[in-house]
Parts: sequence; C-alpha cells; structure tokens
Amino acid sequence: MRTIKTPEIIDAVAAMCIKANTELPDDVRAKFEEAMAKETSESAKEVLRQLLENADLAMETKLPLCQDCGLAVFFVEVGDDVRIEGNLREAINEGTRKGYADGFLRKSACDPFTRVNTGDGTPAIIHLDFTPGDKLKIFYMAKGGGSENMSRATMLAPAQGWEGIKEYVVNRVAEAGPNPCPPTIIGIGIGGTFEHAAKIAKKSLIRRLDDTHPDPEIAAKEQELEEAINKLGIGPMGLGGSTTVLSVKMSVEPCHLASLPLAVNVQCHSQRHEEVEL
Repeated sequence: MRTIKTPEIIDAVAAMCIKANTELPDDVRAKFEEAMAKETSESAKEVLRQLLENADLAMETKLPLCQDCGLAVFFVEVGDDVRIEGNLREAINEGTRKGYADGFLRKSACDPFTRVNTGDGTPAIIHLDFTPGDKLKIFYMAKGGGSENMSRATMLAPAQGWEGIKEYVVNRVAEAGPNPCPPTIIGIGIGGTFEHAAKIAKKSLIRRLDDTHPDPEIAAKEQELEEAINKLGIGPMGLGGSTTVLSVKMSVEPCHLASLPLAVNVQCHSQRHEEVEL
C-alpha cells in the first residue's frame, strides 16, 4: 500500500488552481480556432479572436483568464491501495487556500445568507470516489457564478424520453442566452436520482472537448444536441453566430422506473480545468 503525505497534495492542488485559472487548456483553444474557421458571422469571429488574445495575455502575464475565478470544485478518485497520511479533505482545502492566495485569484466563497466572504476561497466542493489501484487522482475545475446560475435539474416523466430531454436542454440554453458567457460547454446528467444527476452532469465537464463518448448511441445524442443548440444563433457572448456551444458532454446511468432525472450544468467558454495523478 502506498502512502501519500498531505504536503504533496497541498502543493499539487495549489499548482492546479493557479494553472487552470491562467492557462487555457489546449482542447479549448483548439475548439476556439475550429469555430473561427467555420463562423460566417464577423462579430462572432471577432469575439473568438478576442478570447484567444485574452488566453495569450493570461499565459504571458500569469493573470487569471477571467475575473471570476469561481468556486473550486474537485472530483477525487482514491485508489484502494492508497493511504493518505493526514486528512485528505483538509489537504485539498489548504491547497485551495494556497493556490488562490499565491495566484492572486479572486475568492468568491461566501455565506449564503449574510453574503460575508470566507476570505480564502474555501470551502472547496469535493466529490470523493474510490477506485482500484494505488493512485490518487484529483480533477479540479473553477466554476464561475454566471454559468452555474444558468444550470438546472429537473425530474421528467419517463414517457417524455429522449425528445423530452432534448427539448428541455435546448430550451435551457435558449433561456440562458448570453448570461453564461457563450460559447459554452454543456454537461448533461441523465439517470440516478435528483442529486446524482446533477453530480454526473458536472463531472462530465471534466472530459476533454475533443473526446468522443465510448458508447456510439450516446456520442450520437451529444452531437445531435450540439447541432440543435448551435442552430439557436445565440453565438459568442450572445452577439449572434453559429457557435453557441463548443461541446456537449453527457453522462447516463440507470434510474428508478418511475423517474427520469435530468440535470444540465452550463460551463462558460473559459473552461478552466486541470488534473493531477499522485
């Protein structure tokens, strides 16, 4: 059994927070460039050009890609043969504190009633899972308020099926309009229970934008939704165009025979994510 000490986790988490907020991932950059090549709207092309310029400046200056550095969200996979020397949850929170302080990242966590800021970007949102092996994998994303506010979870009637799911997702993006800073990435969770659908919708956002779902039927549905959403014409920053969404990622799990849980988690164009394996 491997032992991992918490100082190693703290340093890794801090580095992830800084890198994700200042360096646009290569898969997102590639999607911007691909969209620019396809766009016919000049205003849309200009927005995409500015987003790429912003990414270059952030990389050069080590300043955040966006002023909203979000809440820190982590998906953590702990191997069965790993022993954490110390408290894993506290180590992740301490790494978050360090990363948001050292990287001069805006701290947005606050009390929901008084709105008093916690002052250090914590507590982080941490989802733990256990997997075979002797590795510790940590996935981080910065989840901004503009996109998170446009996310929804609902319980459809089973009879609504795929057409009901598609209608709900497309309508949600249409209603969101320019608020989540499109072009967006849409994470969809189908199945499980009310809260589980929301969790898998968010987890689907850690997938690379250039990947393809291993199930051909689900991959086809992701593509169908992407095409339907882009026909809305909302475009980059809501100024029109054929690039309203960069990618649609879907997670599907079994559910109760009387239910059809559905969650739509919207992510802004600044898809800030990073992962580490210890």
